[in-house]
Amino acid sequence: MLSSPEQMQKQLSDAISIIGREDFPQKWPDLLTEMVNRFQSGDFHVINGVLRTAHSLFKRYRHEFKSNELWTEIKLVLDAFALPLTNLFKATIELCSTHANDASALRILFSSLILISKLFYSLNFQDLPEFFEDNMETWMNNFHTLLTLDNKLLQTDDEEEAGLLELLKSQICDNAALYAQKYDEEFQRYLPRFVTAIWNLLVTTGQEVKYDLLVSNAIQFLASVCERPHYKNLFEDQNTLTSICEKVIVPNMEFRAADEEAFEDNSEEYIRRDLEGSDIDTRRRAACDLVRGLCKFFEGPVTGIFSGYVNSMLQEYAKNPSVNWKHKDAAIYLVTSLASKAQTQKHGITQANELVNLTEFFVNHILPDLKSANVNEFPVLKADGIKYIMIFRNQVPKEHLLVSIPLLINHLQAESIVVHTYAAHALERLFTMKGPNNATLFTAAEIAPFVEILLTNLFKALTLPGSSENEYIMKAIMRSFSLLQEAIIPYIPTLITQLTQKLLAVSKNPSKPHFNHYMFEAICLSIRITCKANPAAVVSFEEALFLVFTEILQNDVQEFIPYVFQVMSLLLETHKSDIPSSYMALFPHLLQPVLWERTGNIPALVRLLQAFLERGSNTIASAAADKIPGLLGVFQKLIASKANDHQGFYLLNSIIEHMPPESVDQYRKQIFILLFQRLQNSKTTKFIKSFLVFINLYCIKYGALALQEIFDGIQPKMFGMVLEKIIIPEIQKVSGNVEKKICAVGITKLLTECPPMMDTEYTKLWTPLLQSLIGLFELPEDDTIPDEEHFIDIEDTPGYQTAFSQLAFAGKKEHDPVGHMVNNPKIHLAQSLHKLSTACPGRVPSMVSTSLNADALQYLQGYLQAASVTLL
Repeated sequence: MLSSPEQMQKQLSDAISIIGREDFPQKWPDLLTEMVNRFQSGDFHVINGVLRTAHSLFKRYRHEFKSNELWTEIKLVLDAFALPLTNLFKATIELCSTHANDASALRILFSSLILISKLFYSLNFQDLPEFFEDNMETWMNNFHTLLTLDNKLLQTDDEEEAGLLELLKSQICDNAALYAQKYDEEFQRYLPRFVTAIWNLLVTTGQEVKYDLLVSNAIQFLASVCERPHYKNLFEDQNTLTSICEKVIVPNMEFRAADEEAFEDNSEEYIRRDLEGSDIDTRRRAACDLVRGLCKFFEGPVTGIFSGYVNSMLQEYAKNPSVNWKHKDAAIYLVTSLASKAQTQKHGITQANELVNLTEFFVNHILPDLKSANVNEFPVLKADGIKYIMIFRNQVPKEHLLVSIPLLINHLQAESIVVHTYAAHALERLFTMKGPNNATLFTAAEIAPFVEILLTNLFKALTLPGSSENEYIMKAIMRSFSLLQEAIIPYIPTLITQLTQKLLAVSKNPSKPHFNHYMFEAICLSIRITCKANPAAVVSFEEALFLVFTEILQNDVQEFIPYVFQVMSLLLETHKSDIPSSYMALFPHLLQPVLWERTGNIPALVRLLQAFLERGSNTIASAAADKIPGLLGVFQKLIASKANDHQGFYLLNSIIEHMPPESVDQYRKQIFILLFQRLQNSKTTKFIKSFLVFINLYCIKYGALALQEIFDGIQPKMFGMVLEKIIIPEIQKVSGNVEKKICAVGITKLLTECPPMMDTEYTKLWTPLLQSLIGLFELPEDDTIPDEEHFIDIEDTPGYQTAFSQLAFAGKKEHDPVGHMVNNPKIHLAQSLHKLSTACPGRVPSMVSTSLNADALQYLQGYLQAASVTLL
């Protein structure tokens, strides 16, 4: 590797770091010695290769959790590496002076210095090592010298790409910020020098893009210093604050030509940075963080100074808006950074600066821009105004937000991708706001006057250039449907046509997962809302969607198949009578093994088969009985997988619950044998929980005696073993209200409707079983999981596979198979025990009083009282 060209070296050092993650230090103890020995070679091509490898290996120390193992490894590295690295640092700096006029030598030496500075950051990140504390003078003096260095030979003509000098200085700013934040006591005497050097750097660095990282890191350094109580005195002076505002913050908040270019030509990236917060290393973001840092101790003075700047910028704008619009942009940005103290993606600003009147600024400076008739004029200011509404939606009163809704709807027609995207995003955020009683802040009635124009403009926006698959617009469509509910019914015929056309278009080449997801959510909402009012309308949805669905299934569009199955489940569950023939024609295809090979299909397919079983078990039993082995084959495949066994049980439970008993008779014993084989081979907590629910459901459906007979038919006394080894000790692990209820009703049947429990060797298990049932009712759930099971869900799947994404609006209602029989399982237990005691007087009270523990007995008395019955 060390003799390879630079580009190859980068690749190879990454490969070594991957090996090192596994093997270093235990299996590769001499790696450090080898690396340190190469420092002596004097060949900087080799040295840089070593440094690059070291950086790849050690950079993980920046984000690892503290542990003894990590400390031991870092100590080992420091003992072997810290001194040689320091010596190399000093030697390289001396060589820089020697070769000050040799451009090619300087380039290699500065590449080394950048890597050395990165290694310094990694090795100092977890804690301040004793070695670096003792040698702080050497490192900090040299870092300071490098910060102030300017060599014409290292300057580049490129305005975009940062040169070696900029990269080195920005890394040193990072290193200084690390020490200022974490080791302020030890760093205190060096700090003023660094503040001055970095301040001068900021004041003298130009606006070109190549300096962005340097400026942003330098500002972040000041931000991290100004919010530490120890360093407050450095910023207290009014002149210092004014100077920071004037020379650092305001210039770096300006909207530059590069930003304008991104806004117009690379809008997707611009939106990602601006809305989703990936602007972490931009000048604006750093300046904004510095404002927040200064406000921590100097909120009053800083707000005062900035208010002056904001007013003068707005006056400049007013003089000649078409030329000076950038002044207003900076003013809005300044107000935003001044006012926002705490922010979340979900709620916008959650804490605001009391000294800034946000509503007044909104009314005087934001609304007028949005009210202007021309939605395409000053697009940047329009985007700023819309973003202001989005960010301060919790601070601006509701009546003002209501005024802005029609304006936002209007801006969905703007040509600028950023403007119509922001408008859609703002509407979506407003529609999710919560008011009192956790209801949405805006009611369907309040938005009703705008329904038609809202839906028209949202769908029109999808036809604008650059936005045919705009996820923000589709999310806004979904949210509008969700908020407006019945109000959209009159428009559904045209909306569903547009959605299916869009679905057909994107299915040719699905490339935007979020867009696709929201599109399917919108389709589900259309179905739910319409069919709630008129269940018969399901037929018209099937007519509209089935052609597209058929094409997606035939063309095997992997990304969409799980969604299609979820929508089909929703449609099928909406049918109240038997299964239509169009679905029955599909049924055999759903059992094809190839579909079940893809993990992403499994949850959606299982749900669809459950819908078939719920709606058409008789049709399947009479017209497709030859498909039952195929159905059980699917169950067998799922049950064999630790990741999908619960899905196998969902399917099995539906078969037991809905299929006519005679159609499954011949397969019952084989089903139990398969389950016992899996229990024997790999028993996991998840499997046990599902198994318990299944046997209790079986008991409810076929009777307690049938359960006992099928167990003992497989192997004599098997029933007793299952009670003793599985049901009694494990029942506490069952979670979920419906699941617990099924188990309670099933166990009650075993206790009271199974004669062998009363007069065979199984009788000794009667009281422990009752005790465990009372435990299920009264004790907390046992949610412990053995250590070896924590990573069970991660199974080897061949190659890349589409993941399953649950559609929220295709959600399945929780189904309670015993709801029609039993309302309160505790009362049911009391009534069943009473019935049993009438059949064999005297036995139940004596079994209960002699063997049940006192607490359980007390609870049982409570159930009997509540049910107004006694044990005879």
